[in-house]
Amino acid sequence: MMRKINQIEKSKFITIFNNIFENSSWIAEELYYLKPFENFDDLKSKMLSVFENTNYENQLKVIKNHPDLANKTKISNLSKESLNEQKKSQLDQCTDEEYKEFHHLNDKYKEKFGFPFILAVSGKSKIEILDIFRSRYLSDLNDELNQAKKQVLKIAELRLNEIKENY
Repeated sequence: MMRKINQIEKSKFITIFNNIFENSSWIAEELYYLKPFENFDDLKSKMLSVFENTNYENQLKVIKNHPDLANKTKISNLSKESLNEQKKSQLDQCTDEEYKEFHHLNDKYKEKFGFPFILAVSGKSKIEILDIFRSRYLSDLNDELNQAKKQVLKIAELRLNEIKENY
């Protein structure tokens, strides 16, 4: 597997790893130049490090690239990865009341913090997600920015693991 990944040409490599970090192909491009990878853990570690070691402005751009949760009016704008993650957590099956609450929380959260609420939703129910959303809305900016970075890294790691399983 790694031999194949190490030999992939640049455009295909970027296509494969483009949405590990939501709509941030520049991370996949930087990762391309860090080849060869000893194994998948080496690739994963290097990719996560690209995000962790970039400047604040670039990290914030990645954070702002994340979609709102359970926003059925913008579902066509979701990356394939985000759509699958939200469907697995049944965010596409919210009641009207749940959709209203998600919409309200999404708007209030962005107004308060200046970026979207980010949560690795994999393995969580829509009720758990709403509870976490309500709780994190009460945080301060510094805590939420740190939490957003942690969640971005967790999402990236989950997406990389999925590539590993399916490649």
